[in-house]
Amino acid sequence: MTTLNHLLIRGYRRLHDVDLKMKPFSVLIGTNGSGKTSFLEVLSLLSASCNGQMSARISDLGGIGDILTRDKATAIELDVSSPVPGYQPLNYGFRLEPQGQGYWIQRELLTQNRGKRSPFKHIEAENGNVRYFDTRESNLVRPDWALNPLETALSQVPKMFREPEELRQTLAGTAFYASLNVGPKSSVRLPQQMRPASLPGSQGEDLVPCLYSLRENDPERFEVLEDTLFSAFPDFERLAFPPAAAGMLALTWKDKNYSRPMYMHQLSEGTLRFLWLATLLGSRDLPPITLLDEPEVSLHPELQSLLVKLMREASSRSQIIVATHSDRLVRFLTPEELLVVETEDGSAKLTWADTMQIDDWLADYSLDELWRTRRLGASS
Repeated sequence: MTTLNHLLIRGYRRLHDVDLKMKPFSVLIGTNGSGKTSFLEVLSLLSASCNGQMSARISDLGGIGDILTRDKATAIELDVSSPVPGYQPLNYGFRLEPQGQGYWIQRELLTQNRGKRSPFKHIEAENGNVRYFDTRESNLVRPDWALNPLETALSQVPKMFREPEELRQTLAGTAFYASLNVGPKSSVRLPQQMRPASLPGSQGEDLVPCLYSLRENDPERFEVLEDTLFSAFPDFERLAFPPAAAGMLALTWKDKNYSRPMYMHQLSEGTLRFLWLATLLGSRDLPPITLLDEPEVSLHPELQSLLVKLMREASSRSQIIVATHSDRLVRFLTPEELLVVETEDGSAKLTWADTMQIDDWLADYSLDELWRTRRLGASS
């Protein structure tokens, strides 16, 4: 599955000029400050723009002045290409320019090639003049209502064809998962309210109802999850869900070495994080695009090997994009899955490992060894 097959970024932090082919499963590796997290931020900004929340997101990021490439850019440009089965891909993008203390959307375009000299335009906006294709008029028309100038036209105008709305929903549904809080009072360690949940939540706040629902409604998939846990933890026996209070469930973990099960507050950080990640990646309801920032935190190398297998399998249902600086995780990847992030003259350069001249090196070294010894890079 590939939700986005191409991404162009100009003027965003260190991502001054990035032109990248996208894949179903990609892991970005680079040193601290190289631009890995900025790459995930770009996708979260695209998601916010499709939800009508771009202004709030840019404010959260510190304002457009803070996210522009320092000393090199006067605008931010983002362009994506998304495949349409049986047809040419949709191409969407916009250009943001500073305006006073804020910004304005100088350009926005949603097009699709249809075998003619010029691409078909679903949305065309320039310098505040917005037009969208209206099937009743068979032409581009201006909205007859006031638009919010700080939000994209894609989030505000009617989509007269199914594919543009599917693209908006796909980008809008992007989900970002950072490091799980496993502190003593964190929600993942406490009993949780019983409610419908198909995902465990960004901080594990729905892990218990998600697993309980999986056991009750999809026992085969729940069995697969328990098999995964057994592979990761050979002493694991089963999960259980004792009631904790009215409408509340706890989660217990039975270990064959102990007569009594362990509750969530008794589990190690690595065990909790792996359980959360395995539940997330095994869900049938993964979002179209899933962003994971350093998922390997607190995981033993053997668990990282299993994690890569889970992410690889999940990429058939969601485009999985991971940022890491762990060379241990890299050991379990193929060159086709690894995206190397380096800095040159203060700007990030992103290169797929399988396009580097490393075949001879791979005869004697693993990917993680090439990374540690700096043989995996622009000079390879």
